[in-house]
Amino acid sequence: MRSRIELANEVAAELAGSEDSVLRALEGHVQCELYLRGNVITLDGDPVAVQAAATVVRELAELVEQGHDIAPGTIDAVTAALDQHASPAAILEDVVWRHRSKQIAPKTVNQKIYVDSIRRNTVTFGIGPAGTGKTFLAVALAAAALSRGDVNRIILTRPAVEAGERLGFLPGDLMAKIDPYLRPLFDALHDMLEAEKVASFLERGQIEVAPLAFMRGRTLNDSFIILDEAQNTTPEQMKMILTRLGFNSRMVVTGDVTQIDLPKTDGSGLVVVSDILDGIDGIEFVRFGGEDVVRHRLVQRIVEAYAEHAESRTSELRPADRRRA
Repeated sequence: MRSRIELANEVAAELAGSEDSVLRALEGHVQCELYLRGNVITLDGDPVAVQAAATVVRELAELVEQGHDIAPGTIDAVTAALDQHASPAAILEDVVWRHRSKQIAPKTVNQKIYVDSIRRNTVTFGIGPAGTGKTFLAVALAAAALSRGDVNRIILTRPAVEAGERLGFLPGDLMAKIDPYLRPLFDALHDMLEAEKVASFLERGQIEVAPLAFMRGRTLNDSFIILDEAQNTTPEQMKMILTRLGFNSRMVVTGDVTQIDLPKTDGSGLVVVSDILDGIDGIEFVRFGGEDVVRHRLVQRIVEAYAEHAESRTSELRPADRRRA
C-alpha cells in the first residue's frame, strides 16, 4: 500500500530535520518506507503499518503547527503515547515550567501520569531507573509552585549515604563535605533558574537544600518537599521524613530500588513503603521503566542491559539456592 500526505512547507522542513535526522528517527519506529519530496511524504509498505505511520506523521505535523520543536527524541514520545492509546499532544503540551525560552513538559506517558499525580496528591512516589525525569520534573513543579505563591519554600533533601568515601575524610567544613551528595539537586535547580536567583532564594530560605538528617524534629508547613535517592533511606528515616509533612505542603519521593547503596544488613525504606502506605488517599506510587528514560538513547540501552543482566543472574542463583536448601 502507498499513501501520500501533503504537508505545509514549514512542517515538511521541520519533519525532515537536520540532514533528515527526524525522518530517519521516524523510520526506526514504523514498519514501512518513508520518502519526503518537497512537502509531500510518501509511505510505502504493509497497509496496517502505513496506516499507523500516517497517524504518527499527522500527530507530529500537528505538534509542529502548534509551535513544538521536533527532535529525534520527540518521535519516541509520540510513538510511545500512541502505543498506549494516549494523545501525544496532551502529553507534550503540558508545560509544567516555562522560563525564558525553556519549556519543561512530560515526554512519556508515565511522566505525564507522574506530573498529574504530583498535582493531585499530597505525597507522590516516583520509582524507576536513572534518566526517567523523576527528580527533574519534581523540581520543575516545585519551581512553578513557588513562583505562583502556592508554597513559601522548596525543600530538597537526600540521604548522605557514603559510597566508597567517608564524610570525615572529605576536605572542608560540613557543607563542603555534604555538597557532593546534594550537587545533583543544585544542578536541577540551575536548569530551572539563573544562578543569581537560586543564590537569592537560598539566602532568603525560600529554597533549602540539606541532607535528610537535618529534617529530624521539624514540621514543614507551606513547603514543596522533594526527597531524592530515597532508596538509600532506612525504613526509620522514611517514616521520619514522611511525618515531617505539615499543612499546605506536598511531598515527592524519588528513587531507584536497583541502586541501593546501604549496607546489605540495612533494609531500604523505599522497598517497604509501598506495602505500608498502599491504598491511602492522597498518596500515589508511579513506577517508571526503561521506556521512560529520556537521556541519551545509549543511557536507555545501558539501563535495559543492566536490568537483563540482573534478571539472568537472579535466575541463575535460584537453582543453587534450592540445592542448598
